[in-house]
Amino acid sequence: MQIIWYGYSCFLIKTSIGKRILIDPFDNTHGYENNFPKCDLITTSSSYYNNLYLNSLNPRAKVLNEAGIVYMDSLEIEGLNSFQDKYNGFKRGPNIIYIFKDNKYSLCHLGNLGHIPSSSVLEKLRNIDILLIPIGGNFTLNGFDATKLCKLICPKYIIPMHYKTNSTSLCLDDPKNFIISMKHIRKINSNILNTSDLTFRYESECIILTPPYT
Repeated sequence: MQIIWYGYSCFLIKTSIGKRILIDPFDNTHGYENNFPKCDLITTSSSYYNNLYLNSLNPRAKVLNEAGIVYMDSLEIEGLNSFQDKYNGFKRGPNIIYIFKDNKYSLCHLGNLGHIPSSSVLEKLRNIDILLIPIGGNFTLNGFDATKLCKLICPKYIIPMHYKTNSTSLCLDDPKNFIISMKHIRKINSNILNTSDLTFRYESECIILTPPYT
């Protein structure tokens, strides 16, 4: 499996059999490039306009934007209901957490999550292999709340997302508060991570990807 970060909460997941899943694609109004490749599936965590952009290569791509379980070849995708704030969605609306499972790895993308999920959702997230978690605050969890959630979930690997970089104009926190709370940190000089490079040595390791186009 290959994980490519495009900025914000947008990732491209390439499965072991070559399928491409694009998560939370964005438009071109906030600094990052969005030359996304042709994909087999697009998932979006919220109805916010910036989280669903279909470029010229994906005008008719299949889009998943609701809770439930779907299957794509050897991949299971489960969407879980949550919120973008601490007020049951009253301020910013609903959010969908996605769990992707193939025959080797489990990966969770928390979307624009803004609260600690319910116990029933946490039960599904515990001991996930790879967790993609927002840490920028203002629109999602901040660094301190994201740290608390990581301790509840106990993922093997943590990849922070949706935070302040040199490219974004959104009012977001930088990753400092989150990073100082993590025990095992590894920064890689790329926005691409291959699961074949992971050793699963640590109890939880935080991997900082290099933001694209900065």
